[in-house]
Amino acid sequence: MDIKRRQFIKTTLAGLGSVTAGAEVAAARAIARADESPAPPKNPFSTDPVATIKLTDAVTTSRVGFGTGMSGHQRSAQLTRMDRDKAEDLVRYAYDSGVRFFDCADLYGTHQLVVEALKDKPRDSYQISSKLWPHPGGIPEQERPTADVVVKRFLEELKTDYIDLVQIHCMMKPNWQEDFASYMEDLEKLKEQGIIRGHGISCHSLGAIQSGVVDPWVDALHIRINTTGARMEGTFEENVAAGKTAQANGKGVIAMKLIGEGTIRERKDREECIDKIVRADIVDVYVVGFEEKWQVDEIIENLEKSLKGIEAERKAADA
Repeated sequence: MDIKRRQFIKTTLAGLGSVTAGAEVAAARAIARADESPAPPKNPFSTDPVATIKLTDAVTTSRVGFGTGMSGHQRSAQLTRMDRDKAEDLVRYAYDSGVRFFDCADLYGTHQLVVEALKDKPRDSYQISSKLWPHPGGIPEQERPTADVVVKRFLEELKTDYIDLVQIHCMMKPNWQEDFASYMEDLEKLKEQGIIRGHGISCHSLGAIQSGVVDPWVDALHIRINTTGARMEGTFEENVAAGKTAQANGKGVIAMKLIGEGTIRERKDREECIDKIVRADIVDVYVVGFEEKWQVDEIIENLEKSLKGIEAERKAADA
């Protein structure tokens, strides 16, 4: 029997009485799926580091994304704090290098900067994600309007009539659905109207990830993952396991903190980190908070090296 997503939200919330209950529900769902046959891969293997990939049923974009929220807070980020001409040039350089996914948020204050940098590019040639900030503090206003009101402002700031992906920002609790049911319902309505093409969550705890990867409402989610544990929660293996569940359930997986928000200092270590993440085969879009053009070049080079290494190993195994 097909169940409307909004009805699923209400039904799920009725069964969640606490953070512990949310975690138990997520774990039970994951266990129930453990014996199921794995779903076919969403995207065919490609050695192109900026290949066009399917993030969700309605959103196709590039394998590499530009994270515009490095050190983001109070509608300010590294990108908005640097020289404006340099920032816009960096966005265009990424676009010209094949990057088509631009990851924004209300918290970062980067909507206008990105759209200005890309004003000469066809709107359907790139994809924009943004995020609602529902928590106290973080943005100048104290009020937290409904999601439809906030998204309407986003549309005006981005000078567009649709947004590819809108997420609820910085989920920490395993049962985040309890706190943000109204946001979920509003975003579902906006998706039905074609104003947004997908919705989901940005996760800042392992419990939120584990809950999100089994929730039918989530189209795509951000997860934090790298090999050093910097700026992330849980082990590399725990996050990979959650990512595999997400892929098995058809979720789009956007990886952030890939180089520990700049804390992985050596080129060799960054290369090894990316290689291990690529080989885990859980990520659709690799998002990096670029501040310099060489960083765009490096992530593309590192991804290409890993992908071509995998291809060579497969060919050798088949020989």
